[in-house]
Amino acid sequence: MKVSLLVQCLFEFIGTFVLVLLGCGVVACVSLRKSKGEGAGWVVVTLAWGLAVMCGVLIAGPYTGAHLNPAVTLGLAAAGKFPWEYVLPYIVSQIAGGILGAVIVYVFYKDHFDATAEAETKLGVFATIPAIKNYRRNMICEIVGTFILVLVILFMGDKENSSEVGLGSVGALPVALLVVVIGMSLGGTTGYAINPARDLGPRIAHAILPIKGKGSSQWSYSWVPIVGPLLGGVLAALLYLLVKELM
Repeated sequence: MKVSLLVQCLFEFIGTFVLVLLGCGVVACVSLRKSKGEGAGWVVVTLAWGLAVMCGVLIAGPYTGAHLNPAVTLGLAAAGKFPWEYVLPYIVSQIAGGILGAVIVYVFYKDHFDATAEAETKLGVFATIPAIKNYRRNMICEIVGTFILVLVILFMGDKENSSEVGLGSVGALPVALLVVVIGMSLGGTTGYAINPARDLGPRIAHAILPIKGKGSSQWSYSWVPIVGPLLGGVLAALLYLLVKELM
C-alpha cells in the first residue's frame, strides 16, 4: 500500500503510542502499590510487552511495515530496505508516540503513583534501569538484544527487490514472540529497552510530568538505551548484507 510520508509518520506515531501505553502500562500494573497486579512478576511483564508490540504492529503494519523503533528504522535503512530520507521523520514520530503513551499511563495510574513511595519504582514504569549499573556491560547487553531483534526481522521479512520490510513484514505474532524471548532471555540485566523510542519517550514524560516524589529521571544512564540499540540495529544490518553478499 502506497501512502504519503505524513500518513506513514501518523501510523508510526499511533503504533508506538499503543506499544508504550500497553508496555509501560504492564510495568505500572505489576510494580505500583495497591495495583491489582502488584507483584505479578517478570513473566507477566515480558509477555505483555510482546503483546504490546503485536498490537502496535497490527495498527501500523499495513501502512509502514511497523517499525515502531528507531533501531529498526536505522537498521533497515543501513540494510538498504528503507529510504534514508524517511529515517528522521519516522524516529521523531516514534519518540512522540512514546511520550504520549507514557503520559496516558501516568494519568491512568495516577492514584497508584501517589501511593508508591519508591522513586526508582516510579521511574521504572517509564524507563529502563539496569539491575547492576555497569555502563560498558549495559551497553553490550542493549547492543546484543537489539542485534537479535533486527537480525531476525531482516531475515524473516526478507523479500527480494522490496523495501517493504519492518515488524509487520515478519507478522504480528512472530514478532511478539521474538520480543518475549528477548525479554525472557536477555532482559534481566538492563530491562531490555532494545528501542530508543520506548525508553527516551517515556523518560521525557517522566521528566516533565508532575509525579509525586518522582526523584531523578537518571539522564546519566539514558544514553545507553539510545546508543546501544542503534548500534545493535546497524550491526545486524551489516551482518545481513555480508550474508546476502555471500549467497
